[in-house]
Amino acid sequence: MTTAKASEARRRGEIEKLPSGSLRVRVYAGIDPVTGKKYHLTEFVPPGPRAAKEAEKVRTRLLAQVDAKRNPRTRATVSQLLERHLEMLSVEATTLDSYETFIRNHIRPLIGDVQVGRIDGEILDSFYKQLRTCRSHCRGKKFVQHYVKGDHKCDKRCKPHVCRPLSTGSLRKIQAILNGAGKRAVRWGWLGRNPFELSEPIAAARPDPQPPTAEQAAVIVNEAWRDLDWGMLVWLAMTTGARRGELCALRWNRVDFEAAVLNIRTSIGQRGARTWEKDTKTHQQRRITLDAQTLGLLAAYRQHCAELAGLGSEMPGEARIFSLLPDGSTWIKPDTVSQRYERMCARLGWDMHIHQLRHYSATELIAAGVDVRTVAGRLGHSGGGTTTLKVYSAFVAEADQRAAGSLAGRMPSLPANLMATGGTLSVPAPRPAVAEEENSPYQRIAADLRGAITSGILCPGDYLPTLTDLIARYAVSHGTAQRAMAALAAEGLVAVRRGHRATVANRPAEEGHTAEIIKIRGERRNR
Repeated sequence: MTTAKASEARRRGEIEKLPSGSLRVRVYAGIDPVTGKKYHLTEFVPPGPRAAKEAEKVRTRLLAQVDAKRNPRTRATVSQLLERHLEMLSVEATTLDSYETFIRNHIRPLIGDVQVGRIDGEILDSFYKQLRTCRSHCRGKKFVQHYVKGDHKCDKRCKPHVCRPLSTGSLRKIQAILNGAGKRAVRWGWLGRNPFELSEPIAAARPDPQPPTAEQAAVIVNEAWRDLDWGMLVWLAMTTGARRGELCALRWNRVDFEAAVLNIRTSIGQRGARTWEKDTKTHQQRRITLDAQTLGLLAAYRQHCAELAGLGSEMPGEARIFSLLPDGSTWIKPDTVSQRYERMCARLGWDMHIHQLRHYSATELIAAGVDVRTVAGRLGHSGGGTTTLKVYSAFVAEADQRAAGSLAGRMPSLPANLMATGGTLSVPAPRPAVAEEENSPYQRIAADLRGAITSGILCPGDYLPTLTDLIARYAVSHGTAQRAMAALAAEGLVAVRRGHRATVANRPAEEGHTAEIIKIRGERRNR
């Protein structure tokens, strides 16, 4: 074998000329983990005078990707990756169901057939742009949106399609699904990097709880109490702030009538027609203190249920508080609770859902001045109140404003001569000093210096004795001497400046003393 042929054999990758004149560059990248077949990185170079050099550059670049393990090792599509990703996930059934819904309705129709290795920032930007424009992916096409699928007779429910963007929360969930699948693909070695991280972060929407007003809450309660069972559930949702699944899972032995405490331990999950008992949303148990009125209502309701079931005066501890059967052996479905509440509010002329009763409980507690950590504990929020602050920050601010007003109402009254007009304050004159004992050391020092100033012995501008001299002459402490100087300065007799010796203040001479002061100054100069 010649040297040229040996070099050609050792060279990795191949450059093949196609009938169109283009060059195809292929580099072996290993075995596809999905199909089990050989996988090659392939790129095409258009024909031209520099096509050979460009093809060589492409080959070198692809080889560098293979050596650095930055190349995709599979031709698997986004749909195939997501299928494997969902198989490995360990989440609640309801969470898995929501993931499958997002994949089926939005991810697979738009980018499901794209190879994972070809996902880039431009594809992701276009994908999210389409979801922000129309959740039906109409791409500007006009059509009639039917209320049911299949053959049917159209009525007023079949309307022309109107574009509606996908909510920010749904976009964030789709982004989380894709990022999770991309990280798993990197860990499996399918990809050298996670291409879904190239998408721009989606900011979380500002929480908007929209609880019912006090007037609406009163109407809702009155309407709910038309049915004793339904009224008890709505009342408990409003006073405890429990989630709908937690209310459905309540048993009578979870109510401690002596301690006035409700124990929240489990919740009811629902997926279609199937329901099951599971942990709470945050996987935490909690205890909610009940008020006397709610406790009395629960006691009366327990006796009512026991009489209906023919069990005497009490229900079994394992019986469900809310059940379609008299003995409480089964729970009611969470979706049934939501639908009944929405229908009741629709009859009242409002578009509401039952989760807003949870918001009502939280906002009323905050408005009453309850601290955020206590509210978070009653609601079952994790993070020590972080979630509560984030969701109900506007109501916390309102409560803070009311607290400021309450504090202002309890503050001492302002001085009668302190006036606020035109945005300015008129400060009252200094109050006269409280009479001290005549034998006070600092009073004796101040009286001697005051007499020397008023008699003209010390004239305006003259230096006063130093603090050291006063301490030695009167046998007092440094603080006493300073206090005497401060008293004279408050009277306006002494001028004190930092870093300078105290002097007699320059004041207009009082009438009757002018000639005497001038005479004394003259005598002092002659000396």
